[in-house]
Amino acid sequence: MVSDSDPLVLNGKTIATAMRNEVGEQVARLVADGGRRPKLVAVLVGDDPASSTYVASKARACEKTGMDGQSLVLPADTDAATLRQHLQRLNDDDRVDGILLQLPLPKHLDEQPFLELIRADKDVDGFHPENVGRLWLDQEALTPATPTGVIELLQRYNIELQGRHAVIVGRSHIVGKPMAALLLRQNCTVTLCHSRTRDLKAECRRADLLVAAIGRPGFITPEHVKEGAVVIDVGINRLTDRTQLEALFPNNPQRLASFDKRGSAVVGDVDYHRVAPLCSAITPVPGGVGRLTVAQLLVNTLAASLRRQGRSTAGL
Repeated sequence: MVSDSDPLVLNGKTIATAMRNEVGEQVARLVADGGRRPKLVAVLVGDDPASSTYVASKARACEKTGMDGQSLVLPADTDAATLRQHLQRLNDDDRVDGILLQLPLPKHLDEQPFLELIRADKDVDGFHPENVGRLWLDQEALTPATPTGVIELLQRYNIELQGRHAVIVGRSHIVGKPMAALLLRQNCTVTLCHSRTRDLKAECRRADLLVAAIGRPGFITPEHVKEGAVVIDVGINRLTDRTQLEALFPNNPQRLASFDKRGSAVVGDVDYHRVAPLCSAITPVPGGVGRLTVAQLLVNTLAASLRRQGRSTAGL
């Protein structure tokens, strides 16, 4: 059965704008009260165009809120010892509140040792083992921006979470696993699915809240969704095949025209056109969760700075 009413479209752009404005107001108050301006340094190894654009956008977002945002760009052939030296220098710099290591690293560099090297109190990505452990122990910690942003989105739209059955498709340490921990904090009953889950469609159909974070365009179809569910699409997939886009967005000349102009299109993990009529609420791609990631990163940077300056993080 398909709902007669249109689903609530959860506008991540609107929420992200509100979050950035709130951060800007708190930074202004911090500085007016004699505090130090928060500072984030994003570290990029190599010249991958997508990563370069993303790092630059984070620095600009910081500047717009009154924080100090900087980028440290290192050559693609940077060796492990040199990268360690740069990260340790940032660890030791009291003016730096947040350190973000842009992933993925070049293949000759193993990510985990460098993520562990970043001081936990400056780890605004929330990937340090200490922050991961604190998250699962329900202790104060810096938590990964994307799943934390999802919680913020749901709360700001007043979507009830307590007692709801949440199903997450994808078990990455960036989204799936921390998403499970954060939803448990909200008193959800959580099922974490992955590539080895038996009868994935049946598991998904049990969900009051379905979070798709599997990295496969249009993977979640109506067969995965029960009527009235809230669907959160974390996927960001770039399509270069026009036929694939037509299949996911039939009778949508605007999306096709944009594809023809750019040569590609960004789509989510959810077959939005077919799934949306079943939902009570759903996030679009683009315009949904992606916008929240950078906004939550700003919140994390402000929180890290306030703690390091011995100030309260109440209200964040």
